Amino acid sequence: MPQPNLSTQRARNLALALLAMTQFVVVIDASIVNVALPSIGKALDFSQADLSWVVNSYTLTFGGFLLLGGRLADYLGRRRVFMIGMALFALASLAGGFAQNETWLITARAIQGLGAAIASPAALSIITTTFPEGQERNKALGIWGAVAGAGGAAGVLLGGVLTQWAGWEWVLFVNVPIGAFIVWQAPKRLAESTSAEETDRTLDLPGAVTVSAGLALAVYAMVEATKVGWSSDQTIWSLVGAVALLSAFVIIELRTKKPLIPFSIFRLRTLRGANIVGILIGMSLFSMFFMITLYLQQVLGDDALEAGVSYLPLAIAIILSAGVSSALVTRVGFKNVLIVGMLFVAGGLVWFAQIQPGGSYAVDVLGPSILAGIGLGASFVPVTIAAVTGTEPHEAGLASGLINTSQQVGGALGLAILASIANSSTSDAFKTGADKATALTQGFADAFTVGAWFALAGAILAAFLISSRDSRAHSEAARSGEAIPVAV
Repeated sequence: MPQPNLSTQRARNLALALLAMTQFVVVIDASIVNVALPSIGKALDFSQADLSWVVNSYTLTFGGFLLLGGRLADYLGRRRVFMIGMALFALASLAGGFAQNETWLITARAIQGLGAAIASPAALSIITTTFPEGQERNKALGIWGAVAGAGGAAGVLLGGVLTQWAGWEWVLFVNVPIGAFIVWQAPKRLAESTSAEETDRTLDLPGAVTVSAGLALAVYAMVEATKVGWSSDQTIWSLVGAVALLSAFVIIELRTKKPLIPFSIFRLRTLRGANIVGILIGMSLFSMFFMITLYLQQVLGDDALEAGVSYLPLAIAIILSAGVSSALVTRVGFKNVLIVGMLFVAGGLVWFAQIQPGGSYAVDVLGPSILAGIGLGASFVPVTIAAVTGTEPHEAGLASGLINTSQQVGGALGLAILASIANSSTSDAFKTGADKATALTQGFADAFTVGAWFALAGAILAAFLISSRDSRAHSEAARSGEAIPVAV
């Protein structure tokens, strides 16, 4: 395929728009089906126990295969892998919309997650190889962070609208024309790139299998723990299996000549710190969307559409905050912006913990939504910039896959922990004679409180684990107009 000319700002902006559109549909698909679950269960005669797998099957393959997807982009060509991932995502969405039973739909959702895991890190690595490090990349990653952060909120809104007005099938069908458009435009807007250093295209298959299986099993253990319990045999053996697979992966990587993940990349202090903080961002925020949705519908009595519309202020706050944060990173460095962002998130979750069983959207949800949204936008952008700062061109896909994986695994872990806390608190409240609204609200409030501690831990660890020198150097180079060119 011919290479498009990306020498003009307009051409790079069009490329960024296409990549941001991809990230938006990938992120919303983790949440868009949530409000459609009752309709899906009724239409396909799902058992209540299996209904959660409409969401979990996507999360499982998405979280499990991100590292492999990122490395394939480095090996086989970022644009090529990106297009394969989006084509798979769109076809699985089409199949899911036509599902006639629960096995069909869960399988389609799992393949959707696989497509997303291939496309998402490839898209982020294309950004890092298209935009030179500095102010221009900061702006691009600001837009990326805005759509990534707003995607969770927008998914609930779009899911409510489509379910109420068109039917549950359209929460899947909507991806098909978008995916087709992206695959059609990719050769026209995106340059193909692989690392010039990667002359040997041999894929570390044992490493790919063990890390993907290990991550997928870990995510499975965490999402199922809320139902079967953390001390159950299923959870314990699943976690033991995940640890064994990931340990085998480490041994394989240390012995192979062409490892899937060269551990030398972890010598970068800022990359290590960004991924640890990324886990805590996922732990504190992914479950927030889940808890808010349940509070709106189960306590305040909102329907699917009303719950979706309630997320608009949160989504707007994320988008505006991400735009401002990308400029602030240039002025004061990604470390300072990340710390402040995590403190805003902690403040928003503490505010959410004050919810009342007889409350209202205006009093109990609107204010903390805006505060948490500001924090989310101000966290996603700098942590992504930090995670790819200082990496070599041939590591772009790997670094992108790592930060995506950290956030997804953190999200699964956080949701498992906070849902367990909420369920336990609700059960205890019922035992004291509390009514349903009071018991549920107590559970959500306790979960929000623990989530705030996760966010505060993220702010503290960002202060200690992310290099201030890297942050200052990045901001000084961006302010002076210097850029580190990225080879493709």
